[in-house]
Formats: sequence, structure tokens, C-alpha cells
Amino acid sequence: MTNNDLLTRGVVEVIEKDHLEKTLQSGKKLRVKFGIDPTAPDLHLGHTVPLRKLRKFQDAGHQVVLIIGDFTARIGDPTGKNKARVPLTEKDVKANLKNYLKQAGKVLNVKKIETNYNGKWFLKGTKVLMEIMGAISMVRALERDDFQKRIKAGGDVTLLETIYSGLQGYDSVEVKADVEIGGTDQKFNMLMGRRMQRHYGMAEQDVITIPILEGTDGVHKMSKSLGNYIGLTEEPATMYAKTMSIPDTLTMKYAELLTDLPLADMESLVKRDPRAAKMKLAKEIVRMYHDEKKAQFAEEEFVRVVSNHEAPSEVKSEKLKVKSLSLADLLVETGMASSKGDARRLVEQGGVKIDNEKQSDPMRTVSLDGEILLQVGKHKFLKVSA
Repeated sequence: MTNNDLLTRGVVEVIEKDHLEKTLQSGKKLRVKFGIDPTAPDLHLGHTVPLRKLRKFQDAGHQVVLIIGDFTARIGDPTGKNKARVPLTEKDVKANLKNYLKQAGKVLNVKKIETNYNGKWFLKGTKVLMEIMGAISMVRALERDDFQKRIKAGGDVTLLETIYSGLQGYDSVEVKADVEIGGTDQKFNMLMGRRMQRHYGMAEQDVITIPILEGTDGVHKMSKSLGNYIGLTEEPATMYAKTMSIPDTLTMKYAELLTDLPLADMESLVKRDPRAAKMKLAKEIVRMYHDEKKAQFAEEEFVRVVSNHEAPSEVKSEKLKVKSLSLADLLVETGMASSKGDARRLVEQGGVKIDNEKQSDPMRTVSLDGEILLQVGKHKFLKVSA
């Protein structure tokens, strides 16, 4: 990837672009910072957007500096929040962090990254915190759109939240960052890094903002809590099917941010055959996080189940201790529905089949004298018997 590609593909804004271009052309090895607060244990494709940009810098010979916010996670980033986030405990942070680096290793060469925990400097004492608070303008801190919206709605803004961006900014001082990468929603925090470095008489880091990835619903930011995510540890067939479920309008954005597929070729294919383009995208994503063989199998399974309306080639089996039960109870008992209410909703919406026959009555009695094929939605299948 050329220096120009580093600053263009999947990039919204570069501050200061001219300066960073000249620095890259000089051949200087840059320290490229990325901070994460371990607020959740699992990564999804949305998390890989900044990680992939970091990998490009890594491949170009630069030093990736990962900041693990074991201290700042206990405060909670106020970005995009309409109320104060409940602070995480130290136990929460450690539990969430356990698998983060392992999963990030699917994108980054973790053996070559420099990892820092910001608790190392923030837990030293009050001196550094006093210095940070002295460098922050309360007027500027309260200018954040997040805070203004909350204040106008009659909500509160805690003092801890107002200094959060300063704490994140100070990380750039400690690690002597040359560049910081983050989503567009992190721009305020990253600019605070420049302010903090200036306060301490250091050269200011350049900032690269990258797009926020919408989830499979095509509307909201990819999030596990919204159920619109594609996890890095998903089974190949699930990962493929979820990618195929995104709106056609997102195919090019996913291709640009999540893969190295040639964009001109993809754009041409999207115009000729949107479905074929999305299948190429889905297969590439599965290949990246699994392998070529599993990607091919995932594609074949998708064609078999979704296009040809057949059962998957491999379906799990489960034995129950009863010979018959209501359809609603069956769905709950097998974990295909979270509750009887959920089961009724699935049936009423036409999303439940037994032996390929659509079901309409959640209270009908289902006999388990012989094995049945239970299907929920397009992708969930289970063989059930007594």
C-alpha cells in the first residue's frame, strides 16, 4: 500500500495532512497510537476498521502503539452517550481484556505492537491528574455536542466525564505519539491529544479519522447490544450469511473498510450484478478470518439453504426427555427462542418451520416420536427427537 493509500482508503479526514504526507515521504518510522477501553469482551467487524488501518501502517514499517484504557474504562467514554455510563470495575476490565488481544491478533501482528496500560501513569498519584485538569478549558470541554445535547435535555454531566478526553489526550504525551487513529466519533478526544502535547511542549500528533461502520441493519453503528453485528469468532456460515444480509447500499463501504478487494473491480461488479458482488464480499471476509476452504463451504451452504431452500449439509441434533410438547415450549427448550413470548412472536411472523412446513400455531402439540427438523428464520436449524 502506498503512502497515498494510507491516507485515503477508508479515511474521512487527516489533521494535518500536508505535514503527515511529508513525514511519511521522509522515511521516518512513526509511532502510531490507537486507544481502546475494554468495555466488551468480543470484537466484531466494526472494531476491525481502525485495526486494519493500523496494520497498513505496521506493514509500512511503522510502530503501532496500543493503549489499553484499564484506567479510563473505569470512567467511561462519554462519546455519543445521552447519560453517564456506569463505570466498569477492575474485574470487568480484566475480564473484557482477556480475549481482546487474541482477537485483535486476527488483524494485527500483535508480536510487533507496543502495548501500554494507562493505569500505569494515572494510578501513580494526583500530580499528573492535577496537571491534566490545569490544561483543560472547562468551556471547551462543555462544547462537546454530546454534553450540549444532554444539558439541553436537562441531564447532568459529571466532572469525571469532562476530564475523560484530557485523560485520553495525555496518553499521547506518555507514549510520544506521532499519529493517532480513531473513528470520527473520537475526533474531539484525539484533538485533545494534540492540545495536551502542545501543553507539554511536544510536537503535536497528526490525526486520522476513519468512518463508523453501520451494522447489518444498515442504519445503526455495528453493535452487539443492537444485534446488528458480525463477530470475528462467528462460524464461517454465519459470518457469510450475516454479510449477505446487509443492504446493497453498504456493499462498497464494507469492501473498502473491511477488505483489500480492488475497489474499481468491485464497483463495476456492483453495477452489473449486486448479488454477485455481495457474495464476493462475503466470501472474502470469511476467507480473511477463517480460510479459503471454509469460505467456499460457507458459500455453498448459503446457496443450499437460502437460494435452494434446502437444509444445511450439517445440522446439530438434540434429544429431549419428553415425547411431546407445545411448539412454544419446544422453541424455548431447544434455545431457538429466548422465552415463550419470543416463541409466539417468531411463529406469528412466519419464521418457524417443522420439516420445511411453516407453522402458524405456537400452542400446537409437537410429537417427537420420530426426529423432526426444526427451523427458525433462514439460518437456524436443529434436529430434535425424544
